[in-house]
Amino acid sequence: MNGEYFFHESWPIFHHDNHLLVLYKPAGLLAQADETGEASLLEMGKLWLKRFYNKPGRVFLGLVHRLDRPVAGIMLFCRTSKAAARISEQFRAGSTEKYYLAVLEGELKQESGVLVNFMDRRENRSSRVVPEKSPSAREARLAFSVLDRARGRTLVRIKLDTGRKHQIRLQFAHIGHPVCGDLRYGAPAPLAQKQIALFAKELVVSHPVGGQRLRFESPLPRGWPWPSKQDEGGPPWDYEELVLGFENNLHQSE
Repeated sequence: MNGEYFFHESWPIFHHDNHLLVLYKPAGLLAQADETGEASLLEMGKLWLKRFYNKPGRVFLGLVHRLDRPVAGIMLFCRTSKAAARISEQFRAGSTEKYYLAVLEGELKQESGVLVNFMDRRENRSSRVVPEKSPSAREARLAFSVLDRARGRTLVRIKLDTGRKHQIRLQFAHIGHPVCGDLRYGAPAPLAQKQIALFAKELVVSHPVGGQRLRFESPLPRGWPWPSKQDEGGPPWDYEELVLGFENNLHQSE
């Protein structure tokens, strides 16, 4: 597993300059390496930079936000420590804008709303909603609007105002509408490749050096479980599908 996969036409590179690298993360791929030693988007991004820019030695790439493994969508990395510090401060200050699409179980009655809860981290890496703030519980806030309803499910657009672990997944599960495929938080059945129907669609930041406002947006992946919103030209939803496509193309060219 290496950065050459980024040269497959199905894997978007949304933006790269001397300070930023904006990539597509398929579901099933880690954002950052963990104790399993499996491939991660961070390490693959470093390898891509090394090859694309023909850089000798080690390559720096800063992780400034995360997506859960079963979640796909847009991710931003920083190519210098100064850029990483400035973008991280934007996330802390709430001056970034993060928009998601999600398919929820059940049909939401309201057309829009704001969810505010206190969330506490558990030792098993999941989170839970608690009734009040405490030293270990932090406020979680998001706004949503309904885009469509069909077949006992609801498609929503979400503006994430805070960035707590599993926040979107847990807050909608707490009101009885878990994300489709999210067995951890109450969905009744898995999706085919164990991904969940939560997609990081748009990210808006200020450039860490120039200061101009930048909006990055990803097309929805092929197979997204809302037919009217699928993009046939979109990237593969699942990491294994992307890898298989890359390897098939490689064999055909030999």
